[in-house]
Amino acid sequence: MRKCAEETQESNNICDKKDCRLWMEWGEDLNCTLISVKKNGRLTLNQIGDRLDISYARVSQIEKQAVNKLKTVFKI
Repeated sequence: MRKCAEETQESNNICDKKDCRLWMEWGEDLNCTLISVKKNGRLTLNQIGDRLDISYARVSQIEKQAVNKLKTVFKI
C-alpha cells in the first residue's frame, strides 16, 4: 500500500488530496481506493455505481472500455 494511504488509515482522517489518482468521493473509506479495496475486497458493479452515483450500466460500459484498452496495449 502507498505510504500516503497507510498514513491516512493510521490517522483515520479523510484524505483531502483530490489530485491523487486514487482519491474518490467516499468518506466511509477515507476517500482512498486503496483503503476501500483493503477494507471491502471486491465490489460488484452495482456497489461501484452506488459509490460513484452512476448507474450499473455506465459502470459496465466503463469496465468494457478499460478491458478493451488493456487488450489493445497488451495485444491480447
